[in-house]
Amino acid sequence: MSGKALQFIRRLVWVEVLIATILTPAAFARSKKASSPAQLRTDYIARLQEQEIPKPERTVGSLWSPGDIGELSADYKARKVNDTVVILVAVQTTAAQTGDVNSARAFQTSSAITGLAGEINTKGLNPLLNANSSTTLKGAGATDSSTTFQTSMTAQVIAVLPSGNLVVEAQRKIFMNNQHEDVTIRGVVRPNDIGPNNTVPSAALSNLEIEMKGKGIIADSTRPPNRLTRALLWLVGF
Repeated sequence: MSGKALQFIRRLVWVEVLIATILTPAAFARSKKASSPAQLRTDYIARLQEQEIPKPERTVGSLWSPGDIGELSADYKARKVNDTVVILVAVQTTAAQTGDVNSARAFQTSSAITGLAGEINTKGLNPLLNANSSTTLKGAGATDSSTTFQTSMTAQVIAVLPSGNLVVEAQRKIFMNNQHEDVTIRGVVRPNDIGPNNTVPSAALSNLEIEMKGKGIIADSTRPPNRLTRALLWLVGF
């Protein structure tokens, strides 16, 4: 390796060290601030209050509000805004496709002059044309994909559609061993599809949206390297 290349690699390494030195204190300060139990509780309560949808106010002079009619005979199944329902998520998708192509084509032609007027010899003119061609094509392909996701989450009714269907949303945050995972589930469910124990399978939800994002040591290990690292690896030949 030439001296210029080595000098360029040293400069790239120094740039990476400088960037890491600048970013590490800020990241440490953020993690230290977020690790305070009081701050975590305050942020959690504020986030829940933002998501809470106020109930309709009671009519002046009335003992009942619009959402309280029939409460004496009501069950615990979700049916109005802010009610909770347990979603039993069981998603399994499998797709497979194979293809095979075989084709062949052969071409052969020959022409000659068997005779001319008089006694002219045609031996030197034959064969006048003799052509052969052959084409063969063979191809094969296969694709296979599989997705499996299974869990249970308690969702909250965030809206009631004019048809009476419920819009539900569930969120879960997991912090474990320097790994942060966010799971969000949204969908529309009919009240009749909710079971007696206030559970509903994910297969009964229309417009189902499942989002799972992760950050931490696992995500960092599986994430593609940045441009600077790729350039460094390219320079050293790996």
